[in-house]
Amino acid sequence: MDFSELEAIEGLRWSWHSWPISRPEVASLVVPLSIMCTPLTPFTELPILPYEPLSCSQCAAVLNPYSRVDYTSKIWVCPFCYQKNLFPKSYAHINENNIPAELFPTYSTVEYHLGPSPGSGLDSGSGRIANGLRSNSSSFSSISAYSGSGLGSDRIGGFVIGPAFVFVVDVCSPEEELGALKRELLHTITRLPENALVGLVVFDAMVRVYDLGFTECLTVVVFHGERDVSSEKAEQLLGLHQMKQSLGKTSAMQKQGFLVPLSECEFNIVTAIEDISSSPLIKPGHRPLRCTGVAISVAVGLLEGCSINTGSRVMVFTTGPATIGPGKIVNSDFGDSIRNHRDLINGHASYYRKSNEYYKRISHRLSDSSIILDLFACSLDQVGAAELKVPVESSGGFMMLGETFDSKQFKTCLHHMFDRDNDGILKMVFDATIEIVTSKDVKICGALGPCISLQKKNDSVSEKVVIGEGGTHIWKLGTITSKTCIAFFFEVGNEQKAQPTSAFFVQFITHYRYSNMGIRKRVTTAARRWVGKHSPEITSGFDQEAAAAVMARLAIHKTEMNFAHVVIKWLDKMLIRFSSKFGDYVQEDPSTFRLSTSFSLYPQFMYYLRRSQFIDVFNSSPDETAYFRLMLNREGVVNSLIMVQPTLFQYSFDGPPIPVVLDVCSVSPDVILLFDSFFYVVIHYGTKIAQWRKLGYDRDPSHESFQKLLEAPEIDAEQLVAERIPVPKLIKCDQHSSQARFLLAKLNPSVTQNSSDIEGSEIIFTDDVSLQVFIEHLQALAVQG
Repeated sequence: MDFSELEAIEGLRWSWHSWPISRPEVASLVVPLSIMCTPLTPFTELPILPYEPLSCSQCAAVLNPYSRVDYTSKIWVCPFCYQKNLFPKSYAHINENNIPAELFPTYSTVEYHLGPSPGSGLDSGSGRIANGLRSNSSSFSSISAYSGSGLGSDRIGGFVIGPAFVFVVDVCSPEEELGALKRELLHTITRLPENALVGLVVFDAMVRVYDLGFTECLTVVVFHGERDVSSEKAEQLLGLHQMKQSLGKTSAMQKQGFLVPLSECEFNIVTAIEDISSSPLIKPGHRPLRCTGVAISVAVGLLEGCSINTGSRVMVFTTGPATIGPGKIVNSDFGDSIRNHRDLINGHASYYRKSNEYYKRISHRLSDSSIILDLFACSLDQVGAAELKVPVESSGGFMMLGETFDSKQFKTCLHHMFDRDNDGILKMVFDATIEIVTSKDVKICGALGPCISLQKKNDSVSEKVVIGEGGTHIWKLGTITSKTCIAFFFEVGNEQKAQPTSAFFVQFITHYRYSNMGIRKRVTTAARRWVGKHSPEITSGFDQEAAAAVMARLAIHKTEMNFAHVVIKWLDKMLIRFSSKFGDYVQEDPSTFRLSTSFSLYPQFMYYLRRSQFIDVFNSSPDETAYFRLMLNREGVVNSLIMVQPTLFQYSFDGPPIPVVLDVCSVSPDVILLFDSFFYVVIHYGTKIAQWRKLGYDRDPSHESFQKLLEAPEIDAEQLVAERIPVPKLIKCDQHSSQARFLLAKLNPSVTQNSSDIEGSEIIFTDDVSLQVFIEHLQALAVQG
């Protein structure tokens, strides 16, 4: 079974494709019943339907290909709850030869556009859904419950309000850094739609909010950097009054100048950005006075006060840690070092707990107002990303840790955020929710990823088991991209009445606002089968890659509450149970242990997960660890596996590039290695290759093959870097050079300083056990009674 092909059809990866019918049998599987869902998976064929979805009157499931339809009496039966539902009059023309796209068997996913897109009417949308699926599409194009009135678009008079962007700029940055940032911000302004609302906040020891509506001169409202600013206080000091708005009902926005349509303030915001200058010189031996926490709170308060219902982002650009006010990370005195992992473990990070609590309160405000928080941090030191992880992740925001605002990494990431689709519309999603509908015997345990539980319970929500964001069947997401992936966890019900070979269903309903203010619903419906005890379908339906990605998320979730060594013990215990359950062996005889091909790669994934930077935080700062874990918690199965077990390709004169094992034995003097760990890409030149390059053989026309050998990995590396956001760091190094450590640290240490017969081979100086020793220990423990 090719699970990646199934993912291309459904946008889902299941850890188990066949589920046992009882709880004890499910518990014995060790790896939980879970689905890695990418809600906005790009499909080659996606029906776009310009009308409201038809939902079941009892369980709210949307009409789908698994529904049983009686065309004569115009009734459809919901496959989830077996409720009979009448079709509305708008479906009067359906028959066996004229069916709507949502019933077509090959479309497990359809998307409903509930509001018109600017520049593209409903006619073009209805043209896309025909595709020969029905003979009379006109009856369906007339179903649209929303006319050109623009549902979901807030207006000022006849002016449609766009999404809001508040730029929060750290002016403690050095002048050259600030100059590079200002150039990128000015370029970003030119890429925004004219109806976008923009605001500008700058901060050092004080927070200054620019009044962009005042045309006579630049004016700001100043907030003290050491005082917490609540939403009500920010609203009061900015002179805002709460404007109650709801979809379809808009009131005239009160005249205020802090959040203004770009078409009305483009000159003013360009002037304000150009006017930003670096703060005065700081006291020697001290860090700049920086009130990041208050600046974020004020920016959020500005958006709350303006009641923006069209989606909004707070984009923070900083070069250092907060040193004053709420959210403070470290004292300004350089004599006080910034917290590291040892401080966090020993409880010596005096500001960490308080800052965490402060930013958790911020994250609740972000969720309540559907605001996204992005963090762009360019610094050689830590900036407080570990504390900011919760609001950034829970709002679905973007985090980038770089070295300078003048880097290609920062520029590419910022430009990517404001990419446009083929219709010239910003490819941004706001105010998203995901709802799950399940068959009666399937219970929802929770979710891990960039989402927040809305605590909406129904009969499909598990009463006892909660994993991550649980206790609900609906989750809130600030934003999602085409790559955002969330892991959902399930269990079987107590009163299991299902029979083996019978089907069960899971439906994902993703509701979101596209950048053009159109409301969209994407509905994905999937079916799988219940199986009996010891069914061979359990083995054949195990997706090792999805299971490894799920276990990685569970592991980093546990690290939030436990020490790393506790998590490693838990991983080992689960792996031993798994191997003992699915291995073939003679009891007490490790030499007889075998795992079938359906399970053979899973222990290897667990070995590399134990050694990964997600669990073993040695040589990583708390900021880096927070960033790594945030990225793992939102990427899909393929990228998650690259993070856990990087890929390694070998380039040589013997032929085209080939994948090689992630082992120190793959390092050789006469080959080039291309290593990809998602966060950085390494081109590693063997000693002979490096020597020939230094002698200039690649510039000699008679050594054209050597020139092509050097070019091949560089071309492939550039392609990897170009396709990935955030942009990975590209490292070129020679064998035995200092930067070769980026490669050697991830290789399986099959040859170490303790090995015998190491003459001429690369060795790794480590006390870690090799994969071979790890597997031997696993086999010995798995076969015990």
